[in-house]
Amino acid sequence: MFNLGAGEVIGLFIIGIVLVGPDRLPNIAADAARFLVKAKKMAQSATNELKDNLGPGYEDLQVKDLNPKTFIKKHIGDVIDKNDFDVKPKPKIDPDLL
Repeated sequence: MFNLGAGEVIGLFIIGIVLVGPDRLPNIAADAARFLVKAKKMAQSATNELKDNLGPGYEDLQVKDLNPKTFIKKHIGDVIDKNDFDVKPKPKIDPDLL
């Protein structure tokens, strides 16, 4: 999810020990883990609520499909694939000048 390597995790652990202290670090780590779990549940709940409110026909809706960039690429790509345009490149130099 965060794409952290072993060295980065160790570095964060050392920074945590220095800033918080070794006595309070386990409590703070547990609180952070609880927060991440709670945030993930809230995001999943919001996604499920959105799907429920949209009504029938949207059961297979993915949240990433709501991204405008993805939506446009998908639909423009479908149109281009259907039409198979034959586009010839325009010359950069006027042929009359040659």
